[in-house]
Amino acid sequence: MKKISIIFILPDLETGGAERIVMTLANHLPREKFEPKIMLLRKEGGYLRYVKSDVEIIDLNTKRIRHSIRPILKEIRKRKPDIVFSGFGEVNAYLSLFIKLFPKTKFIARETNVVSEHVTRKEIRFFYKFYNSYKSIICQSDDMVQDLLKNFDIKSNKIVKINNPVDFDFIGEKLKSSQRPESFKTNFKNVVAIGNLSSRKGFDNLLKVFSRLKNENILLHILGDGCDKEMLHEMKELLGLKNVTFHGRQENPYQFLKFADLFILSSRYEGFPNVLLEAGACGTFSLANNCPGGINEIVHSGINGEVSNIENHEDFAQDILKVLKQEHDANSIRNSILSRFSKDIIMKKYEQVLGNL
Repeated sequence: MKKISIIFILPDLETGGAERIVMTLANHLPREKFEPKIMLLRKEGGYLRYVKSDVEIIDLNTKRIRHSIRPILKEIRKRKPDIVFSGFGEVNAYLSLFIKLFPKTKFIARETNVVSEHVTRKEIRFFYKFYNSYKSIICQSDDMVQDLLKNFDIKSNKIVKINNPVDFDFIGEKLKSSQRPESFKTNFKNVVAIGNLSSRKGFDNLLKVFSRLKNENILLHILGDGCDKEMLHEMKELLGLKNVTFHGRQENPYQFLKFADLFILSSRYEGFPNVLLEAGACGTFSLANNCPGGINEIVHSGINGEVSNIENHEDFAQDILKVLKQEHDANSIRNSILSRFSKDIIMKKYEQVLGNL
């Protein structure tokens, strides 16, 4: 039987959510049926080392997304894949205009966020007029589905909802060598937040929340890097937050999650937050802002987390104190994620969608 050739497209393989999902798909699609390749605008990123050796990496060596469309189209014309799977919103948008040039190739877009929240530039939103050219558009949450239907006139038969998978094997290997971070103090509660240091992750709100907790024995550890780094560091100093530490991007964030007393998701919007799933996979209870992006599909109140409104800084601070006083069962937290979002469960859904094409 002829194998289904599939090319995944991403800007790079930096350690983000979209990159993790594409890596997981490329690594674990059954080889007797699929022949996966990953096309990168630039061959860089922390996940490169984890891509299986039989997955070809196509390096376009372009720095900007807007300059990548011509080389992407050239490679598609040259390689004639059965499926092109675009896994990054801006690339999805540009690519939608050219899909009809390749009638024998099936194009799939995987959205990464609630589009109306995330895409604000008019020139990018314009391309969503061509989104119905995609054979399928994969969303991870009900919020994402409703946003595309309501705000972008996408045909309902084009949209498929598939939650993000959690690779428990990958995380388990990382946890084997994980030790309690030296920055965790034993006489303090250690709270962890992870994400790109940008507005949508809401770390400015989180710092304001912790300005209400200065007199508590609670340390906040923020992992990540991004364009708002300098502003957030200045904000920390202005608020006098001595118990807040910025650790930058970490190769193994799971050691922080495993030993944390609480994980906080402070985002203003999401798609379907991998880090919230991964916190649960590490057995860590979460407190999440009630933002668009599947939060309430992941959090089972009292079992693996709670949901609150971070814009109300005082109430959110009180919720942190409340949760930190409670006892939580790590196995129950892990099982709540494993039973719904394990790699095996989600991969079967992807295999079905890709195979049916």
